[in-house]
Amino acid sequence: MAAAATATEEGRPATKYVLITGGVVSGLGKGVTASSVGVVLKSCGLRVTCIKIDPYLNTDAGTMSPFEHGEVFVLDDGGEVDLDLGNYERFLDVTLTRENNITTGKIYQSVIEKERKGDYLGKTVQVVPHVTDEIKNWIQSVSSVPVDGQTRPADVCVIELGGTVGDIESMPFIEALRQLSFSLGKDNFCLIHVSLVPVLGVVGEQKTKPTQHSVRELRALGLTPDLLACRSAQPLIGSVKEKLSQFCHVPVENILDIHDVPNIWHVPLILRNQKAHEAIIKQLNLARSAGPPELGDWTQMAESYDNLSNSVKIALVGKYNNLTDSYLSVVKALLHSSVACSLKPSIQWVAASDLEDAAATNAPDAHAKAWETLKDSSCILIPGGFGDRGISGMILAAKYARENKVPYLGICLGMQISVIEMSRHVLGLGDADSEEFNTDTPDRVVMYMPEVSKTHMGNTMRLGCRRTFFRKPDCLTSKLYGSPPHVDERHRHRYEVNPSFVPMLEKAGLQFVGCDESGNRMEIVELQDHPFYIGVQYHPEFKSRPRRPSPPFTGLILAATEHVRALANISNGGPGASE
Repeated sequence: MAAAATATEEGRPATKYVLITGGVVSGLGKGVTASSVGVVLKSCGLRVTCIKIDPYLNTDAGTMSPFEHGEVFVLDDGGEVDLDLGNYERFLDVTLTRENNITTGKIYQSVIEKERKGDYLGKTVQVVPHVTDEIKNWIQSVSSVPVDGQTRPADVCVIELGGTVGDIESMPFIEALRQLSFSLGKDNFCLIHVSLVPVLGVVGEQKTKPTQHSVRELRALGLTPDLLACRSAQPLIGSVKEKLSQFCHVPVENILDIHDVPNIWHVPLILRNQKAHEAIIKQLNLARSAGPPELGDWTQMAESYDNLSNSVKIALVGKYNNLTDSYLSVVKALLHSSVACSLKPSIQWVAASDLEDAAATNAPDAHAKAWETLKDSSCILIPGGFGDRGISGMILAAKYARENKVPYLGICLGMQISVIEMSRHVLGLGDADSEEFNTDTPDRVVMYMPEVSKTHMGNTMRLGCRRTFFRKPDCLTSKLYGSPPHVDERHRHRYEVNPSFVPMLEKAGLQFVGCDESGNRMEIVELQDHPFYIGVQYHPEFKSRPRRPSPPFTGLILAATEHVRALANISNGGPGASE
């Protein structure tokens, strides 16, 4: 890591820090809270960057199952990181790097490499001071790197510590952050502790004891919260705030009430309404650099979603549907595009395995419901994924979309599924498959990329932002992007379409309209004589933003509305109705 900066080029104070910790239980929304704090501070004219600390021993999230930790978010530089970095990028509209995600694995790997090189001069390498020093240096180094296109370091770095206070794996980070807060001084460090205030069903009373215990444990570790962000179903009553203030040593005005809201875009507004920005700015002595929050556009965005009445049904055919965070960026991209079209997304979760013929025997009710849901939806989306579970169901879904002119978007694996489906049912190649699922098939229409390692899984895929060139400038996908010669999107795959099958597939009507710089790696497919049937090898969801929705997703939603109109017209006896 580069040496930490101590001051900006203009001689102003170095970057200041807001630390977000969590207590009581996981899954309270620390990531959304951290993102929302960043939004409010940015609206005050401050420049913000973010760091996510994940205490697990993995060096990155790349090899973790979506069931284990939610989706793997991919950055421009190819970093495979925690999904909360996706929240940061979407909320703050910044471009982060892999260094903005710190894991225990990364820290220990760096320390061990230094020890092997002899950097510690023969000392006994210990958690304190060597691991804690590495954490502090990493934080200060990363926070000095601008992420908003400017040259100066950010004014504020928001740090989210994953897990909950008391987790054994987070102890080195807690100690390092304690040391950092002491060395920086109170004017440069603000701690916000996110905790739960539950309501017991029988009593009906908001209980403060879990938060009291959580704060007590945090203070025992040497960190004292400056603000409390209390998660609850309903707004906190005044007496609860006073009790928390008394037992947690936090002023009443610094106890934030983050209750459940219709959509997460309201969270920055909740923080602003409770003057959280004033408390943070006062703590960090930033009054001369900050102005009043300007959140007019954000307010309009949040309220416009609440006022939407019409919805669009989207069948998401996946294999990780038991944990919706597995497809978090896809869900957010659908939200951004739907709202841009003045619609609410109604995602219909369809387990791919339930569509398979075997499910008709093994789970007939689930099979019938899955097909009913698919046929009742206005469009079909097949997202990325790995492994052969549910592949047959995805192929059937793609076939249904192709034959019935239902708008279809295939992402990464979803694009490869469309190639396999066409090869089997149009070209007549019954054994057509991906090398991922069948290494012995004679018709490898999807193959392992030659440059990818077959022995190591971590960080060995084609990752990060890559350029895709349009082979056919007048294609639909190019028009969705505004007809540029190329687009830059993020990738995460180790399989590609076998170029030797491309001429046969194009002759059958599946047009490969986008490719990489070599001209051999296919990136975008479109089906002729279909209103909207697009597959992309990249992951457009990773660059979708609330105010800049992803073009392929927007195209899918627009096509879905046209599909609904066409069906309504037919049912009402209009043009196209059967005689």
